Amino acid sequence: MRLPIASGMATGAVALALYPLFQGGDWFWACLGIILVVTGVGLLGSRYTLPNWLVPPAQLLAVWLYLTAVFTGDETWAGLVPTKESVIALAKLLITGFADIQRYAAPVPANTGITLLTCGGVGLIATLVDLLASRLRRAALTGLPLLALFTVPAAVVSEPISWPTFIIAALGYLGLLAADGRERINRWGRAVLVRRTPSFVAPKPASDAGTLRLSGKRVGFTAIALAILLPALLPTLEPDPLFGFGVGNGKGKGGNSISIPNPIANLRGQLSLPSNSTVLTYTANDTFPRYLRLYSLDIFDGEQWTMTGPQGHPEDRVSEGPLPPAPGQAADMAVTQATIKIKVSEQVREPLRFLPLPYPASRVQIEGDWRADRDTLMVFSTEETAGGLGYEVVTTEPRPVPETLKEPAPARINERYLQLPGTIPREIRELARQVTERDSSQFEQAVQLQDFFTKKGGFTYNLSTQGHNGTALTDFMIHSRSGYCEQFAASMAVLARILGIPSRVAIGYTGGSYVSGEWQVRTHDSHAWPELYFEGAGWLRFEPTPGGSTGQSSATAPSYTRPRAVTAGDEPSTTPTSDSTASDLPSGSARDRRDQMLDRDFGGVPLPVDEGVPLAMRIGIGTVAVSLIALIPGMLRWELRARRRRSYSREMNAPAEAPPVPDSGVVEVRANRQEPAVGAAWAELDDMLCDYGMSRQPSESPRALARRLAEQYGFDTEAGAAMARIATAVERMLFARTPGEIGSLAEDLRRVRRALAATVTRGRRIRAVLLPPSTLLRARRLGTRVLDGFDRLENLRLRRPARRNV
Repeated sequence: MRLPIASGMATGAVALALYPLFQGGDWFWACLGIILVVTGVGLLGSRYTLPNWLVPPAQLLAVWLYLTAVFTGDETWAGLVPTKESVIALAKLLITGFADIQRYAAPVPANTGITLLTCGGVGLIATLVDLLASRLRRAALTGLPLLALFTVPAAVVSEPISWPTFIIAALGYLGLLAADGRERINRWGRAVLVRRTPSFVAPKPASDAGTLRLSGKRVGFTAIALAILLPALLPTLEPDPLFGFGVGNGKGKGGNSISIPNPIANLRGQLSLPSNSTVLTYTANDTFPRYLRLYSLDIFDGEQWTMTGPQGHPEDRVSEGPLPPAPGQAADMAVTQATIKIKVSEQVREPLRFLPLPYPASRVQIEGDWRADRDTLMVFSTEETAGGLGYEVVTTEPRPVPETLKEPAPARINERYLQLPGTIPREIRELARQVTERDSSQFEQAVQLQDFFTKKGGFTYNLSTQGHNGTALTDFMIHSRSGYCEQFAASMAVLARILGIPSRVAIGYTGGSYVSGEWQVRTHDSHAWPELYFEGAGWLRFEPTPGGSTGQSSATAPSYTRPRAVTAGDEPSTTPTSDSTASDLPSGSARDRRDQMLDRDFGGVPLPVDEGVPLAMRIGIGTVAVSLIALIPGMLRWELRARRRRSYSREMNAPAEAPPVPDSGVVEVRANRQEPAVGAAWAELDDMLCDYGMSRQPSESPRALARRLAEQYGFDTEAGAAMARIATAVERMLFARTPGEIGSLAEDLRRVRRALAATVTRGRRIRAVLLPPSTLLRARRLGTRVLDGFDRLENLRLRRPARRNV
């Protein structure tokens, strides 16, 4: 009965390692429930001695019923019995969960689909563990499914797994092995452990199985030791996401991961008044200003906007050629091509791992390993920072014609950029439809949303407003209608998704000020704005934040959203003021009136990057690492032989007798310095025989051993004489009062080694060098002594002193 319980406890202990993958702990209670269900069915199977083949199907059926009742209970009959509708709903949740795993970065929100996938996986692992331990009685093999569960966070999250988590998981596995050992003892009888018990150790009763050195204990301690030592010896390779999905997180310098700011987490309300320092300068061949984007946020969970982790593949290095094509931009779309030269200041406050770029950039020329994310065209690096760098960008900005932007967005865009939580207030959903015309096209509705924020809605620009979660957005759009770029951008993106328009939030800088023939972008130009998707044009910038002297002075609405929209035949002017209004090109003096800045100290959102280590290189590194580990026994044997050789290679003189003490007749014999040297030579001979697969009988005297080896292996005259001299030296050292003169035994041992090596196969000789059995036996004996020590600790009992009757 203990094995099903131990199996469930081991699965639960290992499942704790999944905590870094999720936000909150609700998922764990659902997984705990499914573990209890599997354990309960296993207990019933053991209690009523059901056939072993019947219990796993019963557990899988129980898992299905549990998942159906918990996740699709409304579609079941009586809340438990599956129906056709519940099966379909469960399948849809599985598909949604799998898509969410690919979309979210860890820690992921524990939504229904992801929790369902996690519970199902944990249930299958629990069933497999119970099958191996309780039905097939192969408890040691349960380490394989438990290890598969344990490696999920190790493969997705590059942060090291905490020691408490590792210890709890290891104890769960050890407990299962110990339970298996005790079960075997109770079934087949008690094994006898012969050991002399010290006086301070209280003997256990004969029926207590805890005194036995169980095989499970040995396996468990060996597994823990290997888990601790091997990672320290092997080279670190950044894991790829398990099964090729998920994005994971990472921190640290270089390597395969970077830590970037959370673009919006600390933006709300954390405004200060430092100096308005220059972030970068740029020039354009058409002299027009351009918004420079750093980050693209595509996930809104009801509380904040976050970003899916960008992927940087080797073929997406910007040095390899043009960037990937802009998503959704048709080949026949009229574009304005411009070349922009950007110089980032060396005094930027935070290391810039992402390049400020106009969207969409088609080519970037910069030194270093910078890579482009194909979905968002963000360019980033794990090794470089943009501070002090200069680079050149070619941008191909679309010139959309609103009347042609009527094609629906593809399903993959809608699936990713229309996601909204169910907690969006009803007032917000109604507001989106109230401020737009129902019969208008999606592009026209987007312009109407922009006008609602900038003209018709009565909104004011206020840097003191804080927050962009559900409550703050409701207050901003319904009640106060006062905020800054964060609230304006987040609100318009949410309203656009309600209307079915794919949207995301961009974080970066506005175009800056035109000073002395170049554009200067300062910290006060930090900005957030929405980007909306229209098939044929791709992602288009909109500007809901009020501009001019009453708003964010550097914010400008794009020309295609104004009444005089740029058509396909229009050409942009070549001077900053020829086709611009005051709101297009804000002056430095206007912006200097701003008394607060947008702080870009946003916190940390780590993101992984595929370093693209070639498979051949990975295999080569792994092979070298394994080879080095395999050489450790041979190196230890070589070091021990060298240490012994230094001892028995010296000339060994007999100990001299000191002159007799006057009037005593006693002769003092000095210490014998030959014994360590002869002992080293004898120990080397003993290891040599072990390495070549030969044996020395415990009852054999040195002379008998020399005679047997010479006769059995056909030693020549020199080898036989050398073996005889070694045996004689040992016997004289053991039995003679004064062993006399003993020369160096190094040459004799060398002859004997060559003679023994000539009698074995080449494979045996190679093994004697690379994996010497004598070294492996020493390691085994050391492990045995360590486990014996644990046994003695386990057997310690405190005894009360016996009372004395006076």
